[in-house]
Amino acid sequence: MTTPSPATENEQANELDSALVTARRQLERAATHVDVDPGVVERLKHPTRVQQVSVPLEREDGDIEVFTGYRAQHDDVRGPYKGGLRYHPEVTAEECTGLSMWMTWKCAVMNLPFGGGKGGIAVDPKSLTEDETERLTRRFAEELRDAVGPTKDVPAPDMGTDAQTMAWFMDAYSMQQGETIPGVVTGKPPVIGGSYGREEAPGRSTAIATREAIQYYEREISETTVAVQGFGSVGANAARLLEEWGATVVAVSDVNGAVYDPDGIDVDLIPSHDEEPEAVTSFANELDDGDGVRRLSNAELLELDADVLIPAAVGNVITAENADAIAADIVVEGANGPTTFAADTILEERGVPVIPDILANAGGVTVSYFEWLQDINRRQWSLERVNDELEEHMLDAWGDVRAEVDAAGLTWRDAAYVVALSRIAEAKETRGLWP
Repeated sequence: MTTPSPATENEQANELDSALVTARRQLERAATHVDVDPGVVERLKHPTRVQQVSVPLEREDGDIEVFTGYRAQHDDVRGPYKGGLRYHPEVTAEECTGLSMWMTWKCAVMNLPFGGGKGGIAVDPKSLTEDETERLTRRFAEELRDAVGPTKDVPAPDMGTDAQTMAWFMDAYSMQQGETIPGVVTGKPPVIGGSYGREEAPGRSTAIATREAIQYYEREISETTVAVQGFGSVGANAARLLEEWGATVVAVSDVNGAVYDPDGIDVDLIPSHDEEPEAVTSFANELDDGDGVRRLSNAELLELDADVLIPAAVGNVITAENADAIAADIVVEGANGPTTFAADTILEERGVPVIPDILANAGGVTVSYFEWLQDINRRQWSLERVNDELEEHMLDAWGDVRAEVDAAGLTWRDAAYVVALSRIAEAKETRGLWP
């Protein structure tokens, strides 16, 4: 398949840039802060390959429908490709390519022996029965069989997929290979080689990054208010941990809207989206108005006067249109790409620090690395060990990025990219270009 071409000037002028355009622009900006061979930067603007496959499915009524699947493999200089598989109607080759680039940076920031990958199927998972989802997944695994593997490319859950999806994918791959190979994917149920703590890991790392940012800016967590957009796995777990550590969570939201209580919300009373879809809305409907309790839109939540804002829902929610209205003192990105390039510039000019997604929500890929190690060694870790190891990796990565912030006065995003780009460039220069 032809590699997507670089963005045109018109595309770059578009506020809601694609993940690929944004990733390339962030790479180019980071390259100005570090001494890297321009040839390495040019190579990193392009994926190694992007595979497109047809995935036929027999529906329950007997009709055959053909879906399109993708797998983008960005760079493997530091190890196998690593990244999620998403089921969503808007999955495209370009989106997968951009997200695979972010995964390359994320793995390098965390100093994991992986490169970036991303893939998925252009399908609405809500339109599928459970049996149809299983059949679609198994056929997708067969179509990607030659491209993936424990030492080649290791998929994981993403938007519209979960641990059960990974179990089906692993089983289909293993059946074709003639042996059980749990390490072909991560994010599986622990009973078949998955890791304890994997599902909660992105939220836990987001909470850790938030805690460290609060401390860095010489605040007390017990005196810090937090607003969280999105109450899925990332947002819910981050909110619960921050509340446990003493922060006051004043607002949370789901797809239908948000609830705000200046005195704090007991987030343990609200199921996450995975546990109960639209639970925030149900919770809000049971509250009595008064004493400052309000129902808000997701857009209004972003502009609340909270100390910390955690956008943990979807991408491109902080834009040039609302960046000036962001009232939080610190933004911590729980979602992938929630801040557009233009908005990032505005927040920088306003002096609002943004802790980037490639650091904050990197817990998912980090615990996926732990799962990969467990599968290789056929030895499962306890939840306590997983959480301890994640804490150690996050603090190491935080320290590496913080050192760049302090030494060169960079933004947190630029500093994270400098750390990642330096490691990738060193690996490329050491390995050389073959032939």
